Amino acid sequence: MVCQKDALVQKVCEFYEKISSLESLKPSKDVDMLFTQLVLTCIPPNPIDVTKLCKRVQEMRSKLITLCGQAEGHLESHYSTILGSFDNPLDHLNTFPYFNNYLKLGRLEFNILSQHLTNIKVPSRIAFVGSGPLPLTSIVLASYHLTTTSFHNYDIDPSANSMASRLLASDPDLSKRMFFHTKDVMDVTSSELKEYDVVFLAALVGMDKEEKVRVIDHLAKNMAPGAILMLRSAHGARAFLYPIVEPRDLQGFEVLSVFHPTDEVINSVVIARKLSVGMPVQSLDQGLGAHVMLPCKCAEIPAFNPLNKMNMIEEFAAEDRLL
Repeated sequence: MVCQKDALVQKVCEFYEKISSLESLKPSKDVDMLFTQLVLTCIPPNPIDVTKLCKRVQEMRSKLITLCGQAEGHLESHYSTILGSFDNPLDHLNTFPYFNNYLKLGRLEFNILSQHLTNIKVPSRIAFVGSGPLPLTSIVLASYHLTTTSFHNYDIDPSANSMASRLLASDPDLSKRMFFHTKDVMDVTSSELKEYDVVFLAALVGMDKEEKVRVIDHLAKNMAPGAILMLRSAHGARAFLYPIVEPRDLQGFEVLSVFHPTDEVINSVVIARKLSVGMPVQSLDQGLGAHVMLPCKCAEIPAFNPLNKMNMIEEFAAEDRLL
């Protein structure tokens, strides 16, 4: 069992102790330095399987993910406030220090999505659940990749939606195509969810496994058959920063692919399709059923060449049953 003797685990535990002792997680010199060092520690590809950590480290990881989520929320609120002070906030998005990562992630997710849209060429309506005060994924996709699609952003925090909508108010295009809903995803009804061709689920919606699975189950029961669900996960040491979504968690969906970036884009991307009534559902023990049509790996790799030489590990969920 991987535990405290592992050098990486020891280092992450040290960061947790320092971060958990901070008086505030709002942006400051100490907060920025500690989280930057933590991220740099977790980014290099590492074969560690966090699910095999001992109980004490598992508990630490869960608490660390919560702290990371809180710090990320403070960071986004901080920069949303700064951007909102400009006459044209969208002209200054590069003020946010990780904007380039969102450009890469947006390009990655668009390429993945494009390869799996079978019935439509361009989705007309997309929902993003957990958009926050700085909805950069929706902004990037709407501005550069899906320029006719309407985006419906859901967040439980009314102040986050207020800050986010302020960023778009002066833009004649996005102000008409991006909408904000203050609502818990568990309260979003079937009639509403069935209107979306694609649903994005933010990494920090569902901070622990049980909560994440409850959200996924709600989406499985209420999304339209054939609609696409895109989720963010984490792999290797990056799972100290974000929750993991495994293919077996996606009951009611056909898992299409799982992509693990190995550069500074931290989140893995999982794409799945809502099963139609009567389609066979894979068991949790077997992984994906034999009915899944797998895309050609070789054909997919060139699509990622424009991503600033992004090195990708591509892992198809169907391979789970071969392990």
